[in-house]
Amino acid sequence: MAADERNMPFIKHLASSDRKIRTSALDTLRTFLTAPTTARKLTELDYLKLWKGLFYSVWMCDRPIPQQNLCAELADLLSVLPAPNDDECAVVIPFLRAFWATLSREWTAIDVLRMEKYLLLVRRVFGASLAWVGDGRKGKKGQKRAGARADGMLRLLEEWPLEKTGDLAKVPVGLRLHVLDIWVDEAEKLELLITEDESLADSGDFLSSLRRIVEVQSKSTCKPVRVRAEESLADERLPWNKVSSPDEEMAEDDGNGRDGWGGFDD
Repeated sequence: MAADERNMPFIKHLASSDRKIRTSALDTLRTFLTAPTTARKLTELDYLKLWKGLFYSVWMCDRPIPQQNLCAELADLLSVLPAPNDDECAVVIPFLRAFWATLSREWTAIDVLRMEKYLLLVRRVFGASLAWVGDGRKGKKGQKRAGARADGMLRLLEEWPLEKTGDLAKVPVGLRLHVLDIWVDEAEKLELLITEDESLADSGDFLSSLRRIVEVQSKSTCKPVRVRAEESLADERLPWNKVSSPDEEMAEDDGNGRDGWGGFDD
């Protein structure tokens, strides 16, 4: 059964003009979400209601430092969501789907004075999402858990922020562009770009799948999206764009005994 507003009265307080009321409501929400039986009963509509309240909590938050702190706190909600052993994605993926659906719905209504804090919110939540995938590697069942989390996250990215059909009415251009701007940055922070270091998911598998999702955007009918996707894929930090230095190339050539300079002939 869906949790109605009588069981989530704190939602309307998230958008209060009073900072203390908003802070108290967020603390209540955090406690509410930590209960496994509660979180798993929430429906898609419930999560949308929660994120609508959280969206306006950011809307009402003034001054840079409080805004930065709030964005970090909202992204950190991923770490308190219960992750049942029988289904790693049962709670987190619906929670994130509601986040992307809410941001997509509200994006074009965000005025220029408020846009910066929402850009930060997207960055923080996207980064926390990648970290959640990596955290799945912990424990005896780490590989299986990480695989399930990675699959769920990749499907979500294809469904929302990097929606693959090119439906700009579903995911606005500006939101797509921002995700294309940040995905390499956030992957680098988690050492995802160091493919030989299995620090996230399984070596480069997750990165390769993410690359394919971005490549779809590089074929978009929307030129700004297409250009931004191509630029991000050409980022020199990505492992497939790294080139050997002249010294390394010389060493490789000398090693095969054919291409290196062997001196003057007698």
